[in-house]
Amino acid sequence: MNSIQLIKNATIVNDGRTFVGSVVIENEIIKSIYEGIITVELTEPYTEIDATGLLLLPGLIDDQVHFREPGLTHKGDIYSESKAAVAGGITSYFEMPNTRPQATTIDILEDKYELASQKSFANYSFLMGVTNDNLDELKKVNPRNVAGIKMFMGSSTGNMLVDNHEMLNRVFSEIQLLIVTHCEDETTIQNNIKHYKTLLGDDIPVKYHPLIRNDEACYKSSAYAVELATKYNSRLHVFHLSSAKEMSLFSSDIPLKDKLITSEVCVHHLWFSDADYAKFGNRIKWNPAIKSEADRLALIDAVNSNKIDVIATDHAPHLLSEKEGSCLNAASGGPLVQHSLVAMLQMVKQGSFTLEKLVDKMCHAPAELFRVDKRGYIREGYYADLVLVNPQKQWTVNSQNILYKCGWSPFEGCSFDASIAKTWVNGHLVYNEGKFDETIHSKRLLFNV
Repeated sequence: MNSIQLIKNATIVNDGRTFVGSVVIENEIIKSIYEGIITVELTEPYTEIDATGLLLLPGLIDDQVHFREPGLTHKGDIYSESKAAVAGGITSYFEMPNTRPQATTIDILEDKYELASQKSFANYSFLMGVTNDNLDELKKVNPRNVAGIKMFMGSSTGNMLVDNHEMLNRVFSEIQLLIVTHCEDETTIQNNIKHYKTLLGDDIPVKYHPLIRNDEACYKSSAYAVELATKYNSRLHVFHLSSAKEMSLFSSDIPLKDKLITSEVCVHHLWFSDADYAKFGNRIKWNPAIKSEADRLALIDAVNSNKIDVIATDHAPHLLSEKEGSCLNAASGGPLVQHSLVAMLQMVKQGSFTLEKLVDKMCHAPAELFRVDKRGYIREGYYADLVLVNPQKQWTVNSQNILYKCGWSPFEGCSFDASIAKTWVNGHLVYNEGKFDETIHSKRLLFNV
């Protein structure tokens, strides 16, 4: 049965412009876009959504999430976290390989895709993990239906550190896929741990986390990744930049479509600084660490200058019980997908970014960088992945409206001035004013090669 929806008289933010217009969805696809106020009716039966005064954005593409399935589902799973994602306006995501078992073979990777086909509210892709000895498996990855490969050039949750220099060189020289990296220099981190243990013993407070995983550790590893990518003319995307020092490694002069070396920053590094450890403690402990206010401001400037290409979440839920203990023992990571868009809209209101820049970095750029097929824009012929935002509906994050399986958020108690009204995935209204369509309409993402 043919299904037609008319989203009428919205304020559309797309392709660097903001204008009043209407969008017609036919089944899964954006059929037509009208600019200006329209009063005409369609000739076929349709459902009308009056979007007067509301913002219509492309659905967000989050290029870095950890949904914890399989093996770690006590704190998150594909169903729970993708449900939170669509409630936050995210319609597509790339999930990381450090699950149990780790997604370091084609068979395990495809098992995750099968799980998502049954459970995911949002469109999905899963990155293949790199180890010190799985080069042959990496060469089997089909670039049409896998976003890329993920390499931990720094230790983090899951212990997937790749520290064999021969393997690193072979990955950069022999693998034609996009190489995505977590960059923190392990030797620097271990030396810093030894130093602070000598000073403070084993019970190191979390405020020392950014001194242990400091800007030097980040810069040294990021610089090495950039050096390898430059040497071998590889496509490199560096995840979750956190320091001003790293900004010297990236260019603002090259259009994104021509960049081989690109970068990403996460919401928490744009929102929090080390001054917030006193209030939030381990709740804002991430790897890489949240650093100084000067670093935070430098990251904002880099987003605006296009040195940084993508804003994402690194959504990584843990139970609060796992976040307890000293700096060295508390789990690193936290949940963010439900609140990333509203947090960034708050920063738009505060003057940190324009609305067009936000949409570029959270929708357009990840689609361009990863070469996602027919997503990331409001365009005729593209999939109807859309989010409708009420810019004047204030709300406060609390335990009753948090959707993450882990049950908490670093934004708990924070009030936002905008709320997510509706989210469409492939033309289906999956989230509507707090209610969900539990029927799975998501798709495996495909990539233009």
